[in-house]
Amino acid sequence: MDLGLQGKRAVVAASTRGLGFAAAEVLAREGAAVVVSGRSSERTEAAAALIGAVPVVADVSTPDGATAFVREARDALGGIDILVTNAGGPPAGGPDAVTVEQYADAFSLNALSVIAMCTEALPEMRSRHWGRIVAITSLAVRQPMAELVLSNTARAGVTGYLKTVARLVAPDGVTVNSLQPGLHATDRLRELHGGDLAAAASGVPAGIVGDPADFGAVVGFLCSEAARFVTGVALPVDGGAYAGLQ
Repeated sequence: MDLGLQGKRAVVAASTRGLGFAAAEVLAREGAAVVVSGRSSERTEAAAALIGAVPVVADVSTPDGATAFVREARDALGGIDILVTNAGGPPAGGPDAVTVEQYADAFSLNALSVIAMCTEALPEMRSRHWGRIVAITSLAVRQPMAELVLSNTARAGVTGYLKTVARLVAPDGVTVNSLQPGLHATDRLRELHGGDLAAAASGVPAGIVGDPADFGAVVGFLCSEAARFVTGVALPVDGGAYAGLQ
């Protein structure tokens, strides 16, 4: 299926590995000019070289860093048609194991950074009457995880922001969606489960943890011309793990 992304300019935050890299890889394969980003210049350049992307070294964990990243990426590509927001997760811990200050850090990482990137990218998309924003959040937004209270809280907040913005910019031909990954074979999952992916998969109806490449394919579709009528969606990509009706 031709996603209609040939010649589009795509910017993917925190994309040297894991789900971010998988998204960047799909967009590059579909003919988009892609910016790959990360904090390490060595790792960012290596990831970009693998898929023929442009490396931009950036720390998107703060609003200022996130804004600067989008500006530098725009300069590198000459404009932005597609923005994929992403960032690492905050430390694990339940409500009785984290401090109030840690919530502020989590909001900066997983909510304010996304808001800053969208705020910087949207005016151009709206003026052009075409744009795609896909935010990588977490299944914890829909089904909170007891030991990830910081992520649960911050990502739920930014999901409300994304839904609100989606309704505002829909008349301008811009779609805004979020993806809620469940358990995928990433370094983050290995860290949380002590490297035991088989044990992690035991709670997934599909019987396996997700392949990042499959997740990237979903990002690619939401960025496509075919998905122009899909906006304001927060979609689980979780192998059936979410058990609710809504």
